[in-house]
Amino acid sequence: MVHLRSRRRLALAVPVVLSLTASLGFLPAAAQAAPRVESAAQAAAGADTYAYLVNTKTDSSTIKSVKAAIKAAGGSIVVSYDRIGVIVVHSADLDFAKKIRGVRGVQSAGASRTSPVQAAGTTDEGAAQYLSEAEAAKVEKGSAAGEEPLEADQWDLRAIGADKAAAIDPGSRKVTVAVIDVGVDDTHPDLAPNFSPSQSANCVSGKADTTYGSWRPVDAEHYHGTHVAGEIAAARNGIGVAGVAPGVKVAGITVAQPDENQLFFPESVVCAFVFAADHGVEITNNSYYVDPWQYNCMADPDQRAIVDSVNRAQLYAQSRGTLNVAAAGNANDDLDSDALVDDASPDDSTPVTRTVDPHKCFDLPTQLPGVVTVSAVGVKGTKSYYSSYGYGVVDVAAPGGDKYQIPDTPSKNGRILSTMPNDQYGFLQGTSMATPHVAAVAALLKSAHPWATPAQLQALLKAEAVNPGCPSDPYDGNGDGVVDATCVGAKRVNGFYGFGVVDALRAVK
Repeated sequence: MVHLRSRRRLALAVPVVLSLTASLGFLPAAAQAAPRVESAAQAAAGADTYAYLVNTKTDSSTIKSVKAAIKAAGGSIVVSYDRIGVIVVHSADLDFAKKIRGVRGVQSAGASRTSPVQAAGTTDEGAAQYLSEAEAAKVEKGSAAGEEPLEADQWDLRAIGADKAAAIDPGSRKVTVAVIDVGVDDTHPDLAPNFSPSQSANCVSGKADTTYGSWRPVDAEHYHGTHVAGEIAAARNGIGVAGVAPGVKVAGITVAQPDENQLFFPESVVCAFVFAADHGVEITNNSYYVDPWQYNCMADPDQRAIVDSVNRAQLYAQSRGTLNVAAAGNANDDLDSDALVDDASPDDSTPVTRTVDPHKCFDLPTQLPGVVTVSAVGVKGTKSYYSSYGYGVVDVAAPGGDKYQIPDTPSKNGRILSTMPNDQYGFLQGTSMATPHVAAVAALLKSAHPWATPAQLQALLKAEAVNPGCPSDPYDGNGDGVVDATCVGAKRVNGFYGFGVVDALRAVK
């Protein structure tokens, strides 16, 4: 049995893998890192090092004095993003954040995780499903009737008119979408033609590593980013699948820890947004939430510092012309409710059950200002059973797959088919899969309107979306007879779909 995770970046389903090499793979499932147990003496002796974020005013004199105070307090500066006033620090002192908050010029400071740096937990694994040899053999055959060999199973392209849009305008090579994720296998034959190495990096440490190939996944278990990249820009080259915007470039910025938990810590995400902005990336795809907290509450000084630092980075990206697109989540949460139960945080040590106010506790980066928040739909065009939602929170929707909504395709698989590492292809579902559809449509819009700002691109996404409106019957996503969610709003804007499902064909027309 496969354990399903609510984490948006890991999708929700076992991948059904197609392979040219017929190699085996496994899907990582949920588990938590071992809880932190450490004495003050151990910390003082440097037995474990912890990561901190220090957010300051951006004038040079303040940054200089804060850096001196950090060193005096026993902190080691990993990297300083002076333009946004974010400093990443390592320290063995568990009281470091408390000490540095009192320094003049420091606006917020806190631990970016609850476990030591480089701590790793364990996960259970579930075996992947494989298609028959006959199905896998289709990958090697040339395209027929103007389609890619596996395109018949890509119901999602047809759902938003992406197949027809590609014939009109596949997108400009002057536009790049950066996949901030677990890594992208740029050697995949469907990704190599459109991959941009100069706009790719590894940001796991909090500092960008641009060594060639550093953006690649460490192993086949880190497949998520490769799947996302293929949804955006898999080339129409007679091999495998097609992306929504097969003419644009795609880059990879790795932020996930290289262990089996694949956590996305704040300092890595800060690095990714800044790197993307400084390297001319027009759109970022964010199919994850920032670990270790599913919701970061402003009343907690550590979590407040996380919100502050990630927001500074993504706002900086916006100021440089980058549109950030992010997944709403896979917990079927109403992000506009008065209270939510979070029983998964912190996910790098021992989770505790807590009730949070989503208006004061934020899912990052999707609830930050200016970020496009994406919910998921299945082949029937209705909300996917897992997709989080919320009136005034969700901006647009897109195909993310739904195992309960069965398409009329050769595989009868309601999930999303895309690229996987090592020349493979697989089906996944999640708001992780919906988000790259929106990022790709945004790339088509940017291709047609090269001078459009991030705010204008978001407005275009909303204006050209098609809204099915709230369902007339009570919503029962999994068909068990229990109402699973309530849609609030009207035909034009509502909690399930925001302004509607994005439309690639309208974008190019």
